[in-house]
Amino acid sequence: MTADPLAWLVALEGVPSAFAAARDGIDAVLRDRGLRRTSPETTGESLLRGAHASAVLEGSTSSLAELREGGGDDVARDAVRLSTEVLALVPTLRTAPLQALARLHAVAASGSLDPERLGRPRDAASADRLRDLAALVTARTEAPALVLAAVVHADLASAAPFASHNGIVARAAERLVLAARGVDEKSLIVPEAAHLALRAEYESNLRGYAAGTQPGVHAWLLYAAEAYAAAAEASPLRRALE
Repeated sequence: MTADPLAWLVALEGVPSAFAAARDGIDAVLRDRGLRRTSPETTGESLLRGAHASAVLEGSTSSLAELREGGGDDVARDAVRLSTEVLALVPTLRTAPLQALARLHAVAASGSLDPERLGRPRDAASADRLRDLAALVTARTEAPALVLAAVVHADLASAAPFASHNGIVARAAERLVLAARGVDEKSLIVPEAAHLALRAEYESNLRGYAAGTQPGVHAWLLYAAEAYAAAAEASPLRRALE
């Protein structure tokens, strides 16, 4: 039997309880009343808010109002374009995750890179990293889907396997995993907004993860659990629940 590749993460102190609490918070928003009252417009609002937050984290100065009107700077437009494709990639992530990750980059970077560089890793080491990450997505694991989403996000953001847009792709991939693994099938929570609200902690813990040490990975996971709880609070559904 193949060993569970995420088992060691779930064994880290405080991780199981932190992610259980985060999942409870998400479910409270999505299940109590939310899913019975949602519409495509609510999903669209969540995706737009997420695209705006992700773009700001990537250096955009555009406002959410500008994005609502179809405007914004190049980074913001790239993030919005990607947000419209994310949910369509759910089946692909489940069966061909490497293809899904490549597609995320191809969509995000379509306005700024030569076609032959879209969806392609920067070098051989990046290609290996992407293959390993794709294998992790399809591996048998008892770890919570939230843990997998956090790892996919941090790995893409820290490894920067593509020639551009790695942060935007990483945050879109996180949202994609949450949808594909049944945590948030209609993509109604807004993890990108949580990362923006917690920006100092977000960026610091990503640097810790990139260092590759167990304390750095541990700290990232505990941060991610906090961010997922905040992502539920950032959902457009919150107004309906108040």
